[in-house]
Amino acid sequence: MTSVYLTIDTEYSSALANSPCPVDRAENFARSIACLTPDGPAGITHKLELLKRYGQRAVFFVDPMPALVWGVAAIEDVVAPILAAGQDVQLHCHTEWLKFAPPGGPFAGLEGRNIKDFAFEEQCRILEWARDTLVAAGAPDPVAFRAGNYGANRDTLRALREIGLYYDSSHTPGIVGGDSALDLRATDTQPLLYEGIIEVPVSCVGDLGGRLRHAQITALSLKEMRAALLHARDGRMTCFTLVSHSFELINRRSLAVNKVVRARFEGLCRALQDIDGIWTADFAQSPPVKVFNRAEMPRPVPASTIAVGLRYAEQAVSNTLYGAL
Repeated sequence: MTSVYLTIDTEYSSALANSPCPVDRAENFARSIACLTPDGPAGITHKLELLKRYGQRAVFFVDPMPALVWGVAAIEDVVAPILAAGQDVQLHCHTEWLKFAPPGGPFAGLEGRNIKDFAFEEQCRILEWARDTLVAAGAPDPVAFRAGNYGANRDTLRALREIGLYYDSSHTPGIVGGDSALDLRATDTQPLLYEGIIEVPVSCVGDLGGRLRHAQITALSLKEMRAALLHARDGRMTCFTLVSHSFELINRRSLAVNKVVRARFEGLCRALQDIDGIWTADFAQSPPVKVFNRAEMPRPVPASTIAVGLRYAEQAVSNTLYGAL
């Protein structure tokens, strides 16, 4: 059996908070979390309904950093419906919010785009505050973490261990070299023990030209995701980790539902229900059961010219009709 971690990074938008016409908490929630559109909600409540319809689990990585600006109630609004639906809440952290915090807060003078931009001691302080704020908002004590922008480093893992977390999912082999400074390789595709933490990489698939592409709902066609799940099941992969975001099914500026991506997400839920030999897991109740040696990492599914071509066509339609997220 292969455990599939369908992870959903759930976050208010710092870009909307820092736009030429900054939006307030209620509007940011409507655009980034609930994703309210003229065609109905397409955010976390919509995804929770689909997960219930198809009988699937998901991991919602919730960012509590906006509480620096709006208080814990802003995070309670996010956590409550997820827990009411019986889904898993874990810790996310976008340190971009530090620059919006009013004077006199707990991190006065600290700014940085990524958690890795801070010294170890500062990372411990930030992550401890984020954990405690998430719990104050009603979440159980988190055991897993993902850095905003995947922007972690080895000190981040040491800080997570210091504050009592066990799992990290910031390594993204499909985009190695971005904001990450974890010093992990593109071939590190399965859970491994690293800096005292179990690293659970975001999965990837083969792309044209020998490249890799990360397993994100907006980055792959449904055909590619289905092929990757079958490959994981039939190979030696014990885990397959997918990424989505609370706002991915809409354009947050025009509030138009992206029907291409919405259909892709529902198609994924259907595939997770229909494919034998896989099941959706979470970090609270069903964390990874096997840690791999780096020498035994299985390879991702090879690229399919047809599937990649279909993705290009879908993305062209999506971008033309609905624009960027």
